[in-house]
Amino acid sequence: MVVPSGSGVRTAGPGGTSARGPGPRRSTVLTVASVALAGAVLVGAVLAGAGVAATTVGTAGDDRPAVVVRTPDGGLVARVPLSGDRFAVGYRNSVYTTLAEERYRVLPDGRFELVELAAEQVAVLEEYYAVPGAPRPAPPGDRLDHVAAPDPARPAVFERLNIAATDLGERTLYTPGAEPVPIWRLVTGEDATVLLEIER
Repeated sequence: MVVPSGSGVRTAGPGGTSARGPGPRRSTVLTVASVALAGAVLVGAVLAGAGVAATTVGTAGDDRPAVVVRTPDGGLVARVPLSGDRFAVGYRNSVYTTLAEERYRVLPDGRFELVELAAEQVAVLEEYYAVPGAPRPAPPGDRLDHVAAPDPARPAVFERLNIAATDLGERTLYTPGAEPVPIWRLVTGEDATVLLEIER
């Protein structure tokens, strides 16, 4: 499997298994809110005139649900088949300038819900997200240092998520068993808005 050069991302899935340390930074998702892929192939192509490099990870004839990222006009940015029901969007928080992630679970109807927040800095969880419970240390092997449950009084369930894939935010898609996808490197046009959804 190949990853675009310079992606610098460290691990392959929500809460992955690699050492913590300096790495790419990512920014806030606007709407706040597990098995290796055998023979996976990464195909990169520049969509003519769209200002987007498309990334597809999967196998021929793969009919699993996939996390798909598109431009507002429908241009494919990335498509990553799911080997389970979890994925994450990592970013550099624009207020604290440290790593954070929003971790999602795919529901049977194809929507997805925010089930965990993670961050290098506790303040991101306590102040930026205002989680109701105390953040706790992340388990060994997690990409980040602290995790917390989102506010149950404000469930965050989406059919589609609007994301600003800017260089400042360095948004990256993490799906178990697949290489991280640096969305911010794949969107090269003037409009950095992308839409993330689950396709079956």
